[in-house]
Amino acid sequence: MPRTTRIFCVSTLYGAATLAAALDAGLFEPSDRRLLLVTNNAANPETTPSVDTMPGFDRIGERFDEVLSWNETISPFHPGAWGPRADDVPLWERHVRLLWGLGDDEVHLAVESIQVNPSLALCQLFTGAPVDVYADGLMSYGPTRDKIDPLVGTRVGRLLHLDLVPGLTPLLLTEFDVPPVLVPSGAFLKVLGELADAESELSPPEQEASPEPALLLGQYLSALGILGDAEEEELHLSMVRGAVALGHRTLVFKPHPVAPARWSRLLEDEARKLDARLTVLERPVLAEVAYQRLRPALVVGCFSTALLTAAGLYGLPVARVGTDAVLARLTPYQNSNRVPLTIVDALLPDLTDRAATEGWAMPSAERVRELAGLLRAVGFAMQPKIYPELRGEAERYLSTHLDAHTWRYFKRRRLAALALPGAVPARLAFLPRNATVRRLARRARSLKRGPGKA
Repeated sequence: MPRTTRIFCVSTLYGAATLAAALDAGLFEPSDRRLLLVTNNAANPETTPSVDTMPGFDRIGERFDEVLSWNETISPFHPGAWGPRADDVPLWERHVRLLWGLGDDEVHLAVESIQVNPSLALCQLFTGAPVDVYADGLMSYGPTRDKIDPLVGTRVGRLLHLDLVPGLTPLLLTEFDVPPVLVPSGAFLKVLGELADAESELSPPEQEASPEPALLLGQYLSALGILGDAEEEELHLSMVRGAVALGHRTLVFKPHPVAPARWSRLLEDEARKLDARLTVLERPVLAEVAYQRLRPALVVGCFSTALLTAAGLYGLPVARVGTDAVLARLTPYQNSNRVPLTIVDALLPDLTDRAATEGWAMPSAERVRELAGLLRAVGFAMQPKIYPELRGEAERYLSTHLDAHTWRYFKRRRLAALALPGAVPARLAFLPRNATVRRLARRARSLKRGPGKA
């Protein structure tokens, strides 16, 4: 029998913690070797700290026999851009097996974001290796953002995901009938506890009147082209104003690791004007570690996954800011950020609504079912060629639920392109024989038949 080696690929500490929790929960069968492959996907990895340099990583690394670097393996290529050419796969596989001491081992893979490099490159390199995919956040509840080669997709055995919205089932990879498997929340919290124990420098601000601060989460959306710099500055300032308006005088801002330092200074100045004190959390730690070390009285953000872990795993009060503006600006419609943005906007209270913020609780089963219907309609509108079987559900949802509030999750132009309900305003419903409408209907029928069946 050949030796079995399982390779776990990670790019974030959150993803590494998810894998560690899955291992602790016994979700992976025993193997002869466990290799943790670290990849730094930052635009400039040479100047950006890798996940294996973050506080607490050593605790996670203890679960593996060896920690390897994908960046060093494929240098000088960038992990996000490089993938092996088909003719070069045998050469690269021999090179990697020699470099990592794999020999003739039977390789099993555990990766995230399988539709893009470096995960896709790794799956292509080890042709035929069984694959497990683990979800690194709320995007698992949305569609696969690109069509995956069946030679890769059919090798995926499971989707491992956290129970961020209890009762909600992931849509990701269902086109290959990949079953979702929950990573137990208890196991994940245990790993996060290890990371918090390793972080000795982070402690609650010392202030007698209010020892529990409001924690503000920055995301650096301007780097993704979602907002402009000035717009994101205003988004962060609205977090400060909203938290102070709710009575919080001690604030902690956790910036994105590569966000401009001037944003932090602007927030400090704004807090002083409002007779509050803001501290910038410069330590590169997970938000979940900050929850445990700072014990915040409120967590504020735009559409970060960390908002759902705060509410669902730690029972902390949460509030959202700016989701309506981002929904209006997000392009193209297929942008994969649309799903986490929709979830946060639909479930969490707006920071400016005091009553909603103070009275918010995790959603009921009925509300989760409503959210599931919304997400399947959004998912079809995002990727109709990958999920043609969702057309009927999308049509039913739009026919019965499209109103002044739910319109924020759809675009009329997108509905028109797919000939979905809502594409034509009610006052123009007398135009069924219009040539443009007939053309859209023909296009919709071809989409319903799926790719290659037109």
